[in-house]
Amino acid sequence: MKMLMEDIKKQQFKNIYLLMGEETYLRNQYRKRLREALLDPEDTMNAASFEGKGINPKEIIDLAETMPFFAERRVIEIRDSGFAKNACPELADYIPDIPESTCLILTESEVDRRGRVYKAVKKSGRVVEFKRQDERTLARWVLGTLKKEGKSITEETMHVFLGRTGADMENIDRELEKLLCYTIGKDLITTEDVEAVCTEQTENRIFDMIQAITEQDQRRALDLYADLLSMKEPPMRILYLITRQFHQLLQLKELSREGMERGEMAKAAGVPPFAMGKYMAQCRKFTSAQLRRAVEECVDTEERVKTGQMADQLSVEMLIVKYSARG
Repeated sequence: MKMLMEDIKKQQFKNIYLLMGEETYLRNQYRKRLREALLDPEDTMNAASFEGKGINPKEIIDLAETMPFFAERRVIEIRDSGFAKNACPELADYIPDIPESTCLILTESEVDRRGRVYKAVKKSGRVVEFKRQDERTLARWVLGTLKKEGKSITEETMHVFLGRTGADMENIDRELEKLLCYTIGKDLITTEDVEAVCTEQTENRIFDMIQAITEQDQRRALDLYADLLSMKEPPMRILYLITRQFHQLLQLKELSREGMERGEMAKAAGVPPFAMGKYMAQCRKFTSAQLRRAVEECVDTEERVKTGQMADQLSVEMLIVKYSARG
């Protein structure tokens, strides 16, 4: 991001940018900044946008070869095309020859770093990766937004807020807007405000359900399952999330044994850094063998549902009952 901001500040641009990474909010924000720095927002003659799979690379190349109309450059935006994940030899071959008067902005959620397009952009243009932010960075961002609105929040309430929203900045932005509307006329945002208006993510309910299972609190585990069903969550999605969490716990347990640093463990297991303390506490409730069996049984349950041997809702309930039973 720093190099991209330098390009914008100095008005010295590459002919192609690849904006990638799982943090969609940041990707979109910086894409807009880059687009506005490259071309007047009112200039529609020299701007083109393509989105989704099935884009013809020849059409993009032909457009890139067209001289801009009464402007310094032509800007072509390409979003979620799959070019940087799947093979696109035409574009990869063309990247070194993009005219000085054209700038291509590729915005991709999935990228193959071994692919020709990625390597060509890295060599001739600029690759910018937008990673999930840590709790400290997210908290600073939220505090900055609140300060502009003349509001404050305690550290404890901030933890509750981020615990509900997760680390996805798009979701945080939506929930923050709801919170600001709810607290009009108040200077201090409280935990009660957060709990009253901010939507708890499904993943958080799954986490709480696993917590109830580890504590052998069967009634709470089943109540949380019922809550998820009442929220119209399909049983098979709930099973997928249970499987994923057991798998994450297994990964964390094994990585911890290897002595890996916590930040690296979070990245490897796909766990929000600010939730590592809770995840590690859950890890200690299981042995590696128990977690491995749980993952295997989740996969077996999915197979039995898909082959018609069991009903989906009942199969997940039986799984919860088994692992939350007092031994």
